[in-house]
Amino acid sequence: MSKREEYEQKTEELLLPILNKYHFELIDVEYVREGSTWFLRAYIDKEGGITVNDCEDVAREMNPILDELDYIEGSYTFEVSSPGLGRPLKKEKDYVRNLGKDVEIRTYRPIQHAKEFCGTLRAYDNKTVTIVTKDDAELSFEKSDIALIRQALDF
Repeated sequence: MSKREEYEQKTEELLLPILNKYHFELIDVEYVREGSTWFLRAYIDKEGGITVNDCEDVAREMNPILDELDYIEGSYTFEVSSPGLGRPLKKEKDYVRNLGKDVEIRTYRPIQHAKEFCGTLRAYDNKTVTIVTKDDAELSFEKSDIALIRQALDF
């Protein structure tokens, strides 16, 4: 397990009791470098959506824990955020929540001369994702070929 994965996993474990207290859902934790700064980000959600105050409450409780345990080497910025409308599907619960809904898929390489696809999420498993397009074509993708999959937004 890489340091990044260790930091993310430990942070998830520490966040869950806080989130359970507020009845929030943990969507994702990421430890990423942007420019010269490292960020530890927690994405949270709840029915009806997350507010800035919700994020602030979680950060206020988590910051002393991070300071006390000091398990991340070097300096970083801790952020708590809503995952936003266009959040990617990463975990099984994301796929379950989006079954029967329209999704956008972007692939790393062209498949059938295209890299972007849209359709209704029909099925998924550990290795594949299947959608049905507007013209009733069923397309299956290897998850390893998918750069991004998210719920399609129709404005």
